[in-house]
This record gives sequence, C-alpha cells and structure tokens, in this order.
Amino acid sequence: MNAVTPILRLHEHRRWTNQHLMAACRLLSEEQLRQQHPIGQGSLWKTLCHMYAAEYVWLKALSGVADALAPGDAPGKLSGNQEGEGAVQTVQELFQRWEELDQRWEDYLGKLTPDQLTETIYKQSSSNPPGKIPATSAMDVLLHVCTHAQYTTAQAVNMLRHSGVESLPPSMLITLAREQAIG
Repeated sequence: MNAVTPILRLHEHRRWTNQHLMAACRLLSEEQLRQQHPIGQGSLWKTLCHMYAAEYVWLKALSGVADALAPGDAPGKLSGNQEGEGAVQTVQELFQRWEELDQRWEDYLGKLTPDQLTETIYKQSSSNPPGKIPATSAMDVLLHVCTHAQYTTAQAVNMLRHSGVESLPPSMLITLAREQAIG
C-alpha cells in the first residue's frame, strides 16, 4: 500500500455516499428540495449545489486552474462558468452534471501517483484577501474534498430527516465496507 491507496478509498466512499444521497433526493418534490432548514446552506437544493461546486472547483484546482468558477458558486443557484454551462434548473440536470464530474474525478484519481500528492495546488477563494492565492498540498486538497463531502452530507441527511424521509441514505464508510465484504 502507498499513500495513494487511502486517498482512493476515501474518494470511493465520497462517490458512493453521493450516489445514495442523490437517490434519496430524486424522490423528493421541488418543495421538499427547497424547504428551508436552519442548518448548512439552508435547503437541500442549496446544499447539493454547494457540494457539487466544491468538488468542481477543487478538481479544477488540482488540474491547474486556480480561479475556477463552478455552477453553484453563487449561493442558492447554479450560475454559468467558463465552460459555457448555463444555469441548472432541475435536480435531474444537477445530478447529470455531477455524474459527468464524477467521471472526471475517476479519470484524475486513476492516474494519481504518490509523487503528485506533494504537488502544490493553488486555489483562489472569496474568503482570501484580493491578490492572495493560498497554496496547499495536493494530498490535503484530496483529503479536504472528502471531509467536506462527509460533513456536508451529514447536514443533508439531517435535512432529509426533518423533511420526513424515513429511509435515510447510508453515509458511513463502514457501511460501504460491509456491503463490499458481503457482495
């Protein structure tokens, strides 16, 4: 095992969790998706957009684009970006784009080497002073994407619970591991 192995496992878990979360959200009405909650981004819709945007901009940063904008960067809506994608109007369209993004993540992770983990990654953020683009190791970026997904998923699951969803999506790594051991 090398340092890439646990990174790949965490991203496998992220994708598995996202797929279960998307499946649960596909069953909701537009009203349930947009229902206000006093947690996280304020609604499932905004939370899903935020999760997608985070995965989008960090993959762009890993690919050398420090100032990428993603659909979802504007709170509560999906805006256009450099690639000509227009605003997303439906959860189905969001999930289609997310599945395409998952493929780009798989392509990136499939070529990941231990040496790449020490590369310096730059990403501009609105929370940084103008002109300052912080540097982070690729390993920390890759870990951050997974931990961000995990805690944001917990917020989304809580919103699902408060929306009356009885069968909540699984989100624990141990559940994935047990499923794989059985299957």
